[in-house]
Amino acid sequence: MKSIYLKPVLTGCFVTLLSLSACKEEFLEKEPIGSISESTLATKSGIKGVLIGAYSLLDGVGAVGGSFWSSPTVLSSMASSDAHVGTEPNGLLASYEAYTHDPTSSSTNERWQFLYAAVQRTNDVLRLIPKVTELTADEAAQTKAEAIFLRAVYHFEAAKLWRNVPFLDESVTYDAGNFNVSNTDPIWPKIEADFKYAADNLTPTKSDVGRANKWAAKAFLAKVYMFQQKFTEAKPLLAEIIASGVTSNGKKYALAEQYIDNFKTDKKHGPEAVFTVQMSVYDGANGGNGNAADMYNGPFGGPPSCCYGWLQPSFDLVNSYQTDANGLPMIDTYNNNLVTNDQGLQSSAPFTPYAGNLDARLDWVVGRRGIPYLDWGIHPGMAWIRQQNTGGPYSVIKNIAWQARIATDRENANTNNPYSLIRFADVLLWAAEVEVEIGSLAQAETYVNMIRARAANPAGFVKKYIDNSAPLKGFTNEPAANYKVGLYTGQFVQKGKEFARESVRFERKLELALEHHRFFDLQRYDNGSGYMATYLNKYLKYEAAVPKYFNQDYMKGAFFTKGKNEIYPIPQAQIDLSTKDGKPTLKQNPGY
Repeated sequence: MKSIYLKPVLTGCFVTLLSLSACKEEFLEKEPIGSISESTLATKSGIKGVLIGAYSLLDGVGAVGGSFWSSPTVLSSMASSDAHVGTEPNGLLASYEAYTHDPTSSSTNERWQFLYAAVQRTNDVLRLIPKVTELTADEAAQTKAEAIFLRAVYHFEAAKLWRNVPFLDESVTYDAGNFNVSNTDPIWPKIEADFKYAADNLTPTKSDVGRANKWAAKAFLAKVYMFQQKFTEAKPLLAEIIASGVTSNGKKYALAEQYIDNFKTDKKHGPEAVFTVQMSVYDGANGGNGNAADMYNGPFGGPPSCCYGWLQPSFDLVNSYQTDANGLPMIDTYNNNLVTNDQGLQSSAPFTPYAGNLDARLDWVVGRRGIPYLDWGIHPGMAWIRQQNTGGPYSVIKNIAWQARIATDRENANTNNPYSLIRFADVLLWAAEVEVEIGSLAQAETYVNMIRARAANPAGFVKKYIDNSAPLKGFTNEPAANYKVGLYTGQFVQKGKEFARESVRFERKLELALEHHRFFDLQRYDNGSGYMATYLNKYLKYEAAVPKYFNQDYMKGAFFTKGKNEIYPIPQAQIDLSTKDGKPTLKQNPGY
């Protein structure tokens, strides 16, 4: 290793090239200002800076290929039933929603570049450890475990997208000439091994809340098991996490008091935060350390956001939040009735919001006309939508800063809203899945009801404003819509395994909407069964037929191909670069 390109990080501490140190709480980025020799970095402060640099890439920017265009917004949410491209979709973005992308599509190549740059940062840390004599044995052990944890996270993100990817450890370097690594060896055992090492060696708590702890590693290991449908291995691990897991700042894992707490900066280090990507604004980086992956997502033309209006929730997603007379989801029939919307209607025209029963989480997930949009005012509909004919009438909410905190929480479109790679609701719903498959249907129902009980609590409902013309005056106690959320009362056992399975999956759809998990959840459920193709082609057909939704030709002709679109193509540029002795080392995925 001749030199390491490092992006120093800051979160309110002053960081320079000569004094790189871990700051309390967050690990965030500044623009790269050069390279630093290995001799400079082979110090206690130097290696801390390199490790922070590895953490800093969790937000999706800061290395080659990192941008909105290669973010989970594009490669997960736009490719699932959660949302549409919105705005003015160009050919690239439209190709991911319509499943016409190919090995030459730039976003997938950029994501590959970025993730393997991130992997190399973690390996830089591991290569430095033996050369840093100032570290105590405990400091060296924790540094190594954190680097291995991050290496597993970045490889895991790659495996979710392409499945067949190379695993690069610290022995792989340019100088050694061994960088053309095949992608034909199974990746899961190697990712498992890294997470197991991290779980065995990380401490349960950390002085810096943004760092990985033992329980975060165990939760990621459980997630890897879920992707392989290793339910037997996942079951005891999930039970242990639920019973004993704590956050890095020592809080016992639990659901946050209110659903919206998971997306508010002032609540970001709560008990539900299993592993949260740290964000920062107003830190001297002109917003560059904020949530770049979601910076273009939000209302266009209105005060809540200066964004481009991308990631507009789908009709299917909004319809999913309808509930029956008992407040339960309408899993098989939710699309029989379209939730009243203002598609094609000017903001000046009269409109009455949907009056039927709705899950209260809807209006913390989706901005829709006639309903308070955080503390920004009543959503006016078309006036805050860039193009309804391509994106529909809805706006995303979870990445938006509150008006009352705009001076501290948003800078140049980027917010410091937390993004959880895993939150405790994930863990509970994985545990419910496992119970459905190899355990107790009654216990699966109990886990799901824990999630639903929070949604059912009126304290967490969106409320009407005291004064619609002055939303900062606060809220009344009157719900903004007809919210009705009920608990299951034995239906999992009464109706059997298939009903229980679909109920758990539907709960994940509701709870985790627009958090960039949906595509990969569908991928997990599929496992070669064709579930993903059946589900998404039904979704595509439904969206294309919604009245007044013109959604361009790309949507009307969209089709998900079984055995192909479940994973992404290996970027052709990377295959070309992998040539050794006249033959490519990387093998293309099936169907591309």
